[in-house]
Amino acid sequence: MHNYFDSYVGLAALLVAGIGIVGGGLAANRMLRPHSPTAEKLTTYECGVDPVGDGWAHSYIRYYVFAYLYVVFAVDAVFLFPWATVFSAPGFGATTLGEMFVFLAFLAVGLLYAGRKGVLSWT
Repeated sequence: MHNYFDSYVGLAALLVAGIGIVGGGLAANRMLRPHSPTAEKLTTYECGVDPVGDGWAHSYIRYYVFAYLYVVFAVDAVFLFPWATVFSAPGFGATTLGEMFVFLAFLAVGLLYAGRKGVLSWT
C-alpha cells in the first residue's frame, strides 16, 4: 500500500509547481504593471470606432441559417475526401459506396428542406 501512494508524489509535485508558476506570473504582472485608470481608458473600444447608440443590434436570422448551411456542406466535404481514399482500397468498395449514398441522401433531404423553406433565396 505504501508504494501505491508514492506514485502520486510526482503528480502532486508537478501540480504544486504548475500552480506556483502560474500564480507567480500573475503576481509579478500585478506588481509590475502600471495602474492609472481614467474615464477615457475605461470606455468601450471596438475597432477604432467610438461606440454610438444602444448595445443591442438587430440581425436577420437568415444570416445564421446561411452560416449553418455552410457548416453542413463543409462537413460534407470533410467526409467526402477520406471516403474517396478508402473507396479505392480493396474490399471496401460496395460497403463504402452504400454508406456514402446514405450520407448524401441525408444531405439531399436537408437541402431539399432548406429549399422548400425558402432559405436558399438570396432576396
